Order: sequence, then structure tokens, then C-alpha cells
Amino acid sequence: MILEGKSWKFGDDISTDHIAPGRLFHLRSNLPELAKHVLEDADPEFAEKVQKGDFVVGGNNFGLGSSREHAPTIIKMAGVGAVLAKSFARIFFRNAINVGLPVLECDTDRIREGDVLRVDLSAGVIENKSTGEKLDFVALPDVMIRILNDGGLLAHIEKHQGFKFD
Repeated sequence: MILEGKSWKFGDDISTDHIAPGRLFHLRSNLPELAKHVLEDADPEFAEKVQKGDFVVGGNNFGLGSSREHAPTIIKMAGVGAVLAKSFARIFFRNAINVGLPVLECDTDRIREGDVLRVDLSAGVIENKSTGEKLDFVALPDVMIRILNDGGLLAHIEKHQGFKFD
């Protein structure tokens, strides 16, 4: 799977409250509306400017906080192709894969805001088309790539009438 888009740079410790503001908890049953506010506490203009296929680029501990599954869901609904970060909160990482949002661990220090990136999920390589640099990321297991290709865990289970490892 090849992904391409522009980078949106965020720092360390982006919490699920930054992603899905707690003050908007009443919108949790209206995810398309909540997606209009994705990451607004970290960048008030992000939801208006992000384009389909763009990348959220974080630092350490991306997605910390509560186990709200709607945090990665609304990132995906906003059109983000993948989240790249130095590290992820474990529950956010799991929830992202479950909803079909690629999450990739890599050194994000060399990615700047606005860089155009090309990500090859199978090869484990990020090409920064703006600088010509290539970055490796921690490769996802084949089973996770299959889940992502199927659109998330539920879609994978429905497609295969159960969970398939092979």
C-alpha cells in the first residue's frame, strides 16, 4: 500500500483530548460533526486545511490519555492517510489499526511541516519528496497490513467470515 500527502507537524504528548476535544464529548454519537474539530486544540485550523491523504506527524507518546476509539476514527474521517510518530500510546495504536488508520513509528525529527511524503507500507520506507531523504519506519506485521487494506478490523472480519492470520 502506497500513501502520499503533505505533513502536518505536531509535538510530543498529543493526547486524545487534543485529537477529540473533551468539551465536545456530546458529539461522540455524531462522528462526522466531531471530525470537523479533529486536533483543533493542537491546531485550530487543522480540520479546515487538511487534505485527503495528508499525514499527521507527531513526536513521542502520540495518542496518550483515554481509550476513546473515536480519536483515531475522526482522524481517519478527516482524510488523514496515516499518523507518523516517534512513539504511540499503546491503546491509541491498537484502536487506530482496528479502525483502519495506519500508525507508523519513525524518527519524525527530519520531517518538516508541509513536506510531501510518500509512504510504502509494505517496504517500511518513507520518502520525503520535499527533501529527497528516505526514512525507515518500524514495519507493521503482515496481519496488520491486511487489516488496514481491508479497512479495519471489523471490515477484515466481515470479509473473511472471521479473523485470518494467513
